[in-house]
Amino acid sequence: MIRAQGFTHLGIAFALTLCAVPSRAAEPSVAWLPPWQGGANNPAIDRGLDFTVKEADNLADFHGDLTNAGLILYVGGNYFFAMAPLVVAFEAKHPELKGRVYYETIPPGLLVRQMRAGGRITVGNMTWTAKPDAYFSGLRAVNRLIDDGDLVGPPTVYATNQLAIMVPKGNPAGVKGLADLGRPDIRLAMPHPDYEGVARQIKAALAKAGGDALVTAVYETKVAGGSTHLTRMHHRQTPVWLMQGKAEAGVTWRSETLFQEQAGLPTERIDIPADLNATGIYAGAVVRGAAHPTEAKLWLEFLLSDEARSIFARYGFGAYRP
Repeated sequence: MIRAQGFTHLGIAFALTLCAVPSRAAEPSVAWLPPWQGGANNPAIDRGLDFTVKEADNLADFHGDLTNAGLILYVGGNYFFAMAPLVVAFEAKHPELKGRVYYETIPPGLLVRQMRAGGRITVGNMTWTAKPDAYFSGLRAVNRLIDDGDLVGPPTVYATNQLAIMVPKGNPAGVKGLADLGRPDIRLAMPHPDYEGVARQIKAALAKAGGDALVTAVYETKVAGGSTHLTRMHHRQTPVWLMQGKAEAGVTWRSETLFQEQAGLPTERIDIPADLNATGIYAGAVVRGAAHPTEAKLWLEFLLSDEARSIFARYGFGAYRP
């Protein structure tokens, strides 16, 4: 089993069966499972019975204990790997909240649906309610939710990110840049525009590299032909599909490719030139009617601290400069 150093939580919130990585030259095929959450990202203190079955029962994007939660955060999954150290640092500053932070890291569009459903969500056979105190996504989405009345402005803007191409170790398809993604022989894992806000930045980058024809090829022609697979949560599915051999390239946030490298997983990063890239700006705000607005504001203030910025910097995030 492949396990990340310190963060054994790559995975997706539904079951994966045991798969084999397609053999490479001079290397036998090996059985593997993605490194599921091993508890390092769970801020709960009393965990009771541990019934995490890696192949079948594992909620990788839901963290903490709702029983006595003092702060509930909806965080777009684009920095799921940074949340554990952020929560640890935050709790050190606010010990009254130690073990009382609950957070979710599914895509921001799905978090909006959950928020508007009163915090109600179902995964498999389990249904529960977690009404958010603060919501985090791209600045444009946060401003739109403020205008719609879901969030209370002004937004707190705290980090930036850029795109990169993730490929399996060895780059078997020989991908050199965005233009190659239009090739019919390359299978892609791409974020679904209906669920994942990053798709908007990806389409903008594709348009810079190859115009509307490249956008159409990747997001329409290849989807219809079956060589572009659309994810519902790219931060979990893209690396898994690359390692499974289901795809040979996928565009993600650069921070996620850096995390994979630091974790020692068999993926590689292809950087996108600045003139073809797109920048994501991360923001958050208190949810209107939040049960814990004071605690939510403490978290927003913490995200602007030097300590939080140093944690984001580990994964290539930039500080926001208006």
